[in-house]
Amino acid sequence: MLTDIQIADQAEMLPIEEVAAKLGLTKDQLEQYGPYKAKVTTPVKPVAGKKHKLVLVTAINPTPAGEGKSTVLVGLADAMNQLGHQTTIAMREPSMGPVFGIKGGATGGGYSQVVPMEDINLHFTGDLHALTSANNTLAALVDNYIMRDNELGLDPRRIIWKRVEDVNDRALRNVVTGLGGVMQGVPRETGFDITAASELMAILCLSTDLMDLKERVKRIVVGYTKEKEPVTVGQLGFADAITILLKDAIKPNLVQTLDHTPAFVHGGPFANIAHGCNSVLATKTALALSDYTVTEAGFGADLGAEKFLDIKRLTLGQAPDAVVLVATVRALKYNGGVAKTDLQEENVAALKKGFANLERHIANLKRYHLPVVVAINHFTSDSEAEVAALKAACEKLGVTAVVTDGWAKGGAGAHDLAEAVVELADTPQDFQPLYDLNLPIADKVKAVATKIYGAKEVVFSKKAEKQLAEFSKQGWDQLPVCIAKTQYSFSDDQTALGAPSDFTFHIREFVPKLGAGFIVALSGTMLTMPGLSKVPAAVKMTIDEDGTITGLF
Repeated sequence: MLTDIQIADQAEMLPIEEVAAKLGLTKDQLEQYGPYKAKVTTPVKPVAGKKHKLVLVTAINPTPAGEGKSTVLVGLADAMNQLGHQTTIAMREPSMGPVFGIKGGATGGGYSQVVPMEDINLHFTGDLHALTSANNTLAALVDNYIMRDNELGLDPRRIIWKRVEDVNDRALRNVVTGLGGVMQGVPRETGFDITAASELMAILCLSTDLMDLKERVKRIVVGYTKEKEPVTVGQLGFADAITILLKDAIKPNLVQTLDHTPAFVHGGPFANIAHGCNSVLATKTALALSDYTVTEAGFGADLGAEKFLDIKRLTLGQAPDAVVLVATVRALKYNGGVAKTDLQEENVAALKKGFANLERHIANLKRYHLPVVVAINHFTSDSEAEVAALKAACEKLGVTAVVTDGWAKGGAGAHDLAEAVVELADTPQDFQPLYDLNLPIADKVKAVATKIYGAKEVVFSKKAEKQLAEFSKQGWDQLPVCIAKTQYSFSDDQTALGAPSDFTFHIREFVPKLGAGFIVALSGTMLTMPGLSKVPAAVKMTIDEDGTITGLF
């Protein structure tokens, strides 16, 4: 059996200008990065006569068994094009933290991939490096400011802007800077986040153009004075410098699938510690040029989809016309208590027990009044009895479940799913938001925790309660909330599988991200800088004298 990278290496890619031409884009609108990658100059004019429909792909809570959300997304888009429904992909670009850690890349798999796979999973067009440099330039400017005259009176103990790296590095979570004497700066405690969790990543993904990005950068709160008054980048005068570093990164990246479907791969926030969606600019561009745009939301629907619907939708200005909810027989058995080593064995009883997780996600999406189809991502170990039981359970909920096999067959393995999606997307929908933006921040958190997660109550730490009072005083109440929590469970306890309910959900701290336009609520022990596993993916990778890479999935 070929690996993902071997399949990708055998691909015959079209020159990127030919892929762009499928969307009506001219060579003048492209900034090429070699023959198969390009940035697209925006904005583009909407093409008259297109349907401009949006399909959101999300999934159940991730498990070690793997769900294959990106694989399903790519296979679905290829299938829709094969059936004559002109479709474009808009998805996130990978962070090298997970690529060299444990999760893997974000380009799909098997015969449902975006390519060039190696480039996209590694340095790609340099977007994440630009974000890292811009973020750390701002950190250096802030440190220099407090060392010099510090006219605004920034308190070194109340600086909340951290440095970032696009790696998993637990050793950098907590550091002390400025040691070594007067000329080395002002000593203070700080730390690093991973680039995907940074506010600049969120800003890049939520900005509608370069000037909107600059205005958002101005609103970033870097810290507070001794009187606890916020200090912003705009007040410090650094906004233009940071925007300059992002002037190319903000342009969407265009690549292709193995079947030559155009794919915008741009922006990569994590859904467990950020909002988990690709850029608004990429999605808008795809929508303007297409009948159907297939996009994604990170991790489980309780994280990525909720944040797409309650955060990204506000800037995008469009709700999905249909939602694809990816599940696997293996993952549901895992949620039903089966050990990872035993998932190959048929166990209908465990599947039915684990179905509670999928059922909760279906109910949550229906709460938004959105039409849902379940994509059963096929594995060779799935038995006929298990698949039949899963389809029957979905049918009882009034939801169609379709087996898809994009990994092995590419778009040909997702034709049934494509037909179901097109039928749903072409049916008018009546989207309903989860909460009113005018509610206090605490009430928005409670709405997500109780209505989406299944919590009985939300408990705020003393620090969080003080922050709520301060944020209300600053007039930040009307922003949406972005809850950072484990992706493995509906609760803040990653070991609570299935569909836990009536639990207490804990918020320990809030982080204002005014540039992004939301308030982050940190739950439980959630960290914004991941660590590497005992055996990270990096140790399995090799490269030979010809530059051929193996072990990259």
